[in-house]
Amino acid sequence: MCVRKRCRIDYFLRSQARSQLSVKWDSITLEGGFIMQRAFGLNIPQTLEDVCHPTRLALVVYDMQVGIINQIKNGPEITGKVLQVLQGARQAGIRVFFTRHMSLPKELMGVSQLRMAMAWQRVKSVDEIKPWFLRDSPGFPLIPEMCPLPSEAVFDKIMMSAFEGTPLDIALRDCGIDAFAIVGVATEIGIEPTVRHGADLGYIPVLITDACGAGHQDAAARSIASLEFAGDAVLTDVEAICAQFRRMLGEPTLVTA
Repeated sequence: MCVRKRCRIDYFLRSQARSQLSVKWDSITLEGGFIMQRAFGLNIPQTLEDVCHPTRLALVVYDMQVGIINQIKNGPEITGKVLQVLQGARQAGIRVFFTRHMSLPKELMGVSQLRMAMAWQRVKSVDEIKPWFLRDSPGFPLIPEMCPLPSEAVFDKIMMSAFEGTPLDIALRDCGIDAFAIVGVATEIGIEPTVRHGADLGYIPVLITDACGAGHQDAAARSIASLEFAGDAVLTDVEAICAQFRRMLGEPTLVTA
């Protein structure tokens, strides 16, 4: 092939590629009539409906432990909300991951662990620290109502983000998951860092606000407001997410006034 002819062919192929990229956005209609934005060959989820599918969404149940639930005023109410979401997710075929916060023995705590423990326990010296969540301590286990299934995972962590130092990220990616819903305790302590960390990793976080408990209500409200302002997360409630789970199963959704 002569050089001039090859150049003409190359120019044509480049022009075709530019033409395809010039169509910057489009939309696709999903099951149920929901419309998702599409750009540069990528689907761009923006709503709860966009991400609610068992092939792309997982549920993270954050630190529903005996020693944590006992510290919040509305523990039974939050437990009921979390159970409602958990049961709906299981029925819809959503993958489920539990986390537990674990204390290290003081001899193994580093600077960040010691500083965190002193702040939480309102003490001024390392000698006064008591590791609350040692693996065999009474407060460490998940509350009995959670009861993870054999098909579900439990990851232990020593940091606030559920992604830091745990297999959660690789487990989600290996399953092709790109969004996660989160429930549990506490919004202002560990759930907000997990949502922000997940967004930085490229996931779409779904914060189920009324299924997330708090130790300090004002601080939790500030966390939710900050996440809403940032815009990375989809904020929803138990009723809305459970309606989506029923939609996945083809069941009628409940309409309330």
